[in-house]
Order: sequence, then C-alpha cells, then structure tokens
Amino acid sequence: MNIILLRKNDFIDPDTVVLKGRRKEHILNVLKGKKGEDLFCGLVNGSMGPGRITAIDLSMVKLKVTLEQEPPPALPLTLVLALPRPKMLKRILESSTALGVKKIFLINAWRVEKSYWQSPVLRDENIDKILSLGLEQAKDTVMPELFKKKLFTPFVKQELKTISKDSMCITAHPKAEIPCPGNITCRTTLVLGPEGGFIDREIETLETIGFQSVNLGRRILRTETAVPVIISRLFSTAITSP
Repeated sequence: MNIILLRKNDFIDPDTVVLKGRRKEHILNVLKGKKGEDLFCGLVNGSMGPGRITAIDLSMVKLKVTLEQEPPPALPLTLVLALPRPKMLKRILESSTALGVKKIFLINAWRVEKSYWQSPVLRDENIDKILSLGLEQAKDTVMPELFKKKLFTPFVKQELKTISKDSMCITAHPKAEIPCPGNITCRTTLVLGPEGGFIDREIETLETIGFQSVNLGRRILRTETAVPVIISRLFSTAITSP
C-alpha cells in the first residue's frame, strides 16, 4: 500500500480523517505507524498529499491531511477485454489500474464461458476493491471507469465505433502478421480476446469498424501476461518516465 486511499465519508472535518478496518490494520500492523508520523494519502478521484497521524489506537487512526498534489497522468488508452476467468480478471484489472488505464470495457466473445458473467468478482463492490488495490500500488487516486457488455456484435457495431473515434484502433491477435507498435503517445483503443483468441468472424467484425490486428511476437501469452506486456510496449515512455 503506497498510498492510503481516502473516501469522502472518512472526513470528520475538512482536513481530518478517521480510518478503521483494512486501512487502519495496515497502518498499525504493516506500516507500524506512530503518532506524529506522516503517511502519503489521497482522496479517491481527488488530490494527494501527506497525512500526519494525530491519534492512533487499536480501534482507529486519525490523520490530519494536506491534499494539494495532482495524481499521475492517465494513459491515453481505452482497454476492451473479452471477459477472462475470474481469478485472471482480478490480476488483469489490478495491473491495468496500476499502469494508468482509466477506461475498461469487459465484453463477451464466442470463447468466453457464460458462467464467467455470474462470478461474484463482477459485483460492483468487489470491482471497487480490486481497482483500489491497483491505485494503492501505483500511488494514484483516479478510479478507472469499468463497463460490462454482454453482447459482442451489438457492442462493436453500435458503441465501439463511437468509443474509439479519433484513436489508434488495434486488436491483439496471435494470428496477426503485423507487429504491435511501440512507444506511442496518441490516444489508443486496444481490444484483447479471450484465451484462444477471437474467432475469425469476430476479428472480421472488428476490422469492419477500423481495428487492425497486431501480434506480440512468436510466443503465445496468457491474457493476464499479455495485457501488461502490450500496454508497456505501447506506452513505454509514459509508464517509465518520472
């Protein structure tokens, strides 16, 4: 936890918060926080800055915060992801959030198991917890927007064309002949398929609205590996620069 994420209901006055639960336990047991020490804090979807511990015991931690720093810049990337297995989804969402992705669409595809859509992982409160972990890792406060789209063709034909307007449109596909571009700075919409990739008809549907299929090389990667690899390749400078 590289930042203590704050919610509006944590504030008891404009510059004072009281924390309980998981964050309190982390401060007590992991950070070994003591009265008078400063911790780095940030308001979800707001500013960041130091928070000084003014009171601490087994029931709560009170901090006086000064939130004047802006969060790190977002990547100019919209991620469209065929819904993976629930355990894999957790890791992908957390790593994508840590890398700075702020708009994520989970979509259906022919090779997506129907049961995945019933997973408790997709409940709003669980998604919020996963995305929060990514923000805590990356020292960021801006929560990604996440959308669930269960119908592939209507989404692609009726929504994705508008969503991807004025952006570089690419589909990561193991059968593609064109290599994935690297070190770009332009707004990009990236589509990734399920394990085994999109079927030909789905690729053709994406191509009709302007998406070009690209590959990551000769090795076939799991989706949870491919997502951070391709994001890092596309935006290497944006991710590694201070």
